[in-house]
Amino acid sequence: MPINLIAIKFTLIFFALCRVAFALGRATMAAGRAAKILCGLPGGDRDQQSEAAISDNQRNAVAAGPAISAVPFHETADGRAVALLNERERGLLARIAMRVHFRRGATIYREGDPADFVYNIAAGVVKAFRTLTDGRQRIVAFLFAEDLIGLAEEGVYVNQAEAVTAVTAYRIPLRALDNLARTDPTLDYSLLLKLTHELRAAQCHALILARHDAVGRIAMFIAMLQRLQQERGVNGDEIRLPMSRSDIADYVGMPLSTVSRSFRSLIAGNIVRFTDRRHLRIIDRARFEELLSQPARGREAEP
Repeated sequence: MPINLIAIKFTLIFFALCRVAFALGRATMAAGRAAKILCGLPGGDRDQQSEAAISDNQRNAVAAGPAISAVPFHETADGRAVALLNERERGLLARIAMRVHFRRGATIYREGDPADFVYNIAAGVVKAFRTLTDGRQRIVAFLFAEDLIGLAEEGVYVNQAEAVTAVTAYRIPLRALDNLARTDPTLDYSLLLKLTHELRAAQCHALILARHDAVGRIAMFIAMLQRLQQERGVNGDEIRLPMSRSDIADYVGMPLSTVSRSFRSLIAGNIVRFTDRRHLRIIDRARFEELLSQPARGREAEP
């Protein structure tokens, strides 16, 4: 696959994410119904312990080489993401990739830097964001294990990527990836599936930003996190929030104070309960799903 085709595919995602970043609009009943489809729900410091457990569980997978996964075009029995690369393809990518590590809060690349690499996350969580002219951040995506980062246009990165948790990733030179894709056309289809998966996530983000009420916007964010967990095979009622409250605010397009009030409202209404600062449970599923489906009302989300 010529390098310009790779760039085109990343550019398509870029335009989708740009629309998301500035799409603070009014919610409608249709947006609420679509949210159930795109962000729908299926039927000591534990945060540090969880990160350690994830690292142990993924050690063998990381050693096997780069990996990407996505919910495929065709129907699956459980709606989970599937592995897009076989062992041979992972081995080929491992030959051109370098494993890199980033501590929490470290910058992976900056907006405007030369886009020489694509990064494949092996473990951890990354945020991609743009800095507005007034200095505020707008987070356009949270990325997880088996995701790709490195969105570029005209040879430079269009956003900044930062490690939300400790991150292990494969750094893949873009030109070497281009050369490999030219000789292995199955990689082209795998990249298409992955970028389509990320486009669906961008559309879900747009629907979150379109909710007019703050509590509804946070409920949709929680639903999105649970959906992402289940796509990756993480079952159970507990939902992990690895990002800070300020990062959540920058993602949903609301002030930090409004995000905090919205969480308190969900807790006071006995809809959700925090088991610790990074984990919560939905304790009233019927009311939570009703909140996702209903037209926006109540306190307006502030820009």
